[in-house]
Amino acid sequence: MVAVERTREFRGKYHVLGGAINPLDGIGPDDLRIRELMARLSSGLTREIILATDPNTEGEATATYLALMLKPMGLSVTRLASGLPVGGDLEYADEVTLGRAFEGRRVLDV
Repeated sequence: MVAVERTREFRGKYHVLGGAINPLDGIGPDDLRIRELMARLSSGLTREIILATDPNTEGEATATYLALMLKPMGLSVTRLASGLPVGGDLEYADEVTLGRAFEGRRVLDV
């Protein structure tokens, strides 16, 4: 939450899951605060969920699981973009990071 707050870009409410799905460490969906999230969303007042999980295997698994759970609720489910950091060099980027940078590209408004 601290990193998101520092951007001063987000004006919504948070729900902290308390971790990520990680079967190798014995952490499954029932070990996270997903039930509580679903209860919060049951009011029908929420229009969009922004999944801000880490861009690693566990974060991807958690985001995918949540997207599948949330899709039937008719919510807009989005995910933070990932890719190249500001000040980074293309020659040092790995294939996955560079691939995500291509997927998350945006139109330049000039």
